[in-house]
Amino acid sequence: MIAQAQALAEGSVLTPDICIVGAGAAGIAMALRLRGRGREVLVLEAGQERESAEQRDMLVGEVVDPALHSPTEHYRHRVFGGSTLTWGGRCIPLDPIDFMERAWIPDSGWPIAYDDVAPFYGDALRLAEAGDNDFNAASAIAEGMRPMIAGFVPDNFDSDCIERNSAPTNFARRYRHLLAEAPDITILLGANCTEIVTTPDRTRIASVEVHTDAGKRLEIKARQFVLATGGIETARLLLASQRHDPRGVGNDRDLVGRYYMCHIAGTMGEVSFSGPPDTIFHGYERAWDGVYLRRRLHLRPEAQARLRTGNIVMRLHHPRLPDPRHGRGVLSAIYLARPLVSYEYAKRLHSDDPMTVGKVLHHVVNVLREPFATAGFMAQWAWRRSLAARKFPSLIVRPRDNRFTLDIHAEQAPNRESRITLSERRDRFGMPRVRVDWRWLPLDIETVVRALQALASDMAASGIGQLRFSPEGVAHDMLRDGAYGGHHIGTARMGKTPETGVVDADCKVFGIDNLFIAGSAVFPTSGQANPTLTVLALALRLTDHLAAPGEEGQ
Repeated sequence: MIAQAQALAEGSVLTPDICIVGAGAAGIAMALRLRGRGREVLVLEAGQERESAEQRDMLVGEVVDPALHSPTEHYRHRVFGGSTLTWGGRCIPLDPIDFMERAWIPDSGWPIAYDDVAPFYGDALRLAEAGDNDFNAASAIAEGMRPMIAGFVPDNFDSDCIERNSAPTNFARRYRHLLAEAPDITILLGANCTEIVTTPDRTRIASVEVHTDAGKRLEIKARQFVLATGGIETARLLLASQRHDPRGVGNDRDLVGRYYMCHIAGTMGEVSFSGPPDTIFHGYERAWDGVYLRRRLHLRPEAQARLRTGNIVMRLHHPRLPDPRHGRGVLSAIYLARPLVSYEYAKRLHSDDPMTVGKVLHHVVNVLREPFATAGFMAQWAWRRSLAARKFPSLIVRPRDNRFTLDIHAEQAPNRESRITLSERRDRFGMPRVRVDWRWLPLDIETVVRALQALASDMAASGIGQLRFSPEGVAHDMLRDGAYGGHHIGTARMGKTPETGVVDADCKVFGIDNLFIAGSAVFPTSGQANPTLTVLALALRLTDHLAAPGEEGQ
């Protein structure tokens, strides 16, 4: 059932078995898996089925360094479906090494292993509509995928690992009918969670307070509570709930909000290949079910250990858009349209390059030299990206001269001083707004430098081409756009003990019997992978734990 919080009477008390706060990817995944399992489930969603300006205002906070982090209302949504409203859809599992304690990465290591999460990736992929649980280029399609670089067998990198892409699926739109028809599931829209109230001894959650948009107050008393509100909002709720402890809920060791990570990402370098153009393929292929697949260059685990780096992947990428010397009308047309492009993508268009008159004229010339190719590409892009049910994942343009840049996506090392705290400003319900102080470590940049040096060495040894980059310029290129997108990770990290984490291996908050956290907030490390697939896998794992025999009275 899908209902409106505003339709309930002032002071109503609801008593479900399980209360999930947040109806994004994690919350919806949990609700779907709980259907028919003997639990009455209530999912609280602050937003409606369409996002409003009033709800977006609730996401506004403070950023200590705007050059390093996007405004807090970007990449987040207060709406039924959460961030699946605009996510990119890239689905990649974490790697076994991501779960291990690595001596060269302080505060690394999960209290669970890859094998504890791996059984849930298949179901997570089905929910995300990203196809089979197969991430090997040799077997993902029947005839095997084309090589990225023909004849290149690097010592330090694996080019057989692939990424899968969701439609991308809007979870609210896709699964609304299943949730609406489920007699044991209630999605309560317009239910703004404003406080998590513990018992006086702080060992259990007694209730959750809810405000409707029109000001009614409701109270939820459940046997089990799950926060599934994203890495930033989860920290905010825990820190702001101070009725019985000024430190907030679950914050006895001052860990809530700390270790805030995203990813280190950007495009840089110049890769030139000596062979003919048809020996290089940097685009997408499609599996039997239409899912888009793409190869990546992935630094091998043994190379990570030897080079003492974090995890990192690289993709061949088109030349830098602002530099008109690439000569491609398509790239110039996109650059010229930069003022019209959405924030999420425009931020990646190298916004530190000014649009000078001379540069603009050169780009115009590129478009005029390739009018039909440019128009044809744009028409095809509109069809395959804007109108198709399964969207083409990203821009693929072959350069004229076999020269590419590298699109890099790297692990950010855990950093205790990178954190989410509370602002002195408050929203219309009286809750403190968030304050984001995202910080990076030298190891984050060293990971990229050492990986690029390893790739340059592998290319030189093979004779296939050359990689040029400036080690001194890596920090600028990787931090040009600041923290990467909507990957908000680590603010309620999983640990072996209360001294090392906010939640335990079952995602239960240490010291509180009936409070659990779902989402990337619990990740102790970020890995190289986009987080959504693992968020789903962990949410499914948590669901099975909550629904296990003997848990109903907890």
